[in-house]
Amino acid sequence: MMLLITAQERGQLLANGQARTTGTDPVPVVRLFTPDAHATWLLASLDPAGGDIAHGLIDLGIGMPELGTVKLSDLASIVGPHGQPVMRDRYFQPVRRLSEYLRLAEENGSITD
Repeated sequence: MMLLITAQERGQLLANGQARTTGTDPVPVVRLFTPDAHATWLLASLDPAGGDIAHGLIDLGIGMPELGTVKLSDLASIVGPHGQPVMRDRYFQPVRRLSEYLRLAEENGSITD
């Protein structure tokens, strides 16, 4: 199984999870995707209580991206129609805050970058 998030990303996601209680608008930390099912997750924080529930922008490839939560353990078990697992975009460099990614995704019907 491929590592979905690195230790450094996990630390940043947990820190963002702590700050989330203050209403901050974080920059996404990691982009996960299914190479054969057009689903994308821009994760911005992890719940510090358990460290498995992530919050971010979820795009399941059906034209309705939204903010939500997902368990990392669930993502690790997903495989697409051609047997491809969820993968981490090693080259993802966030360029805007989560709210801006949401606004653009709602306008376009999907996460565009």
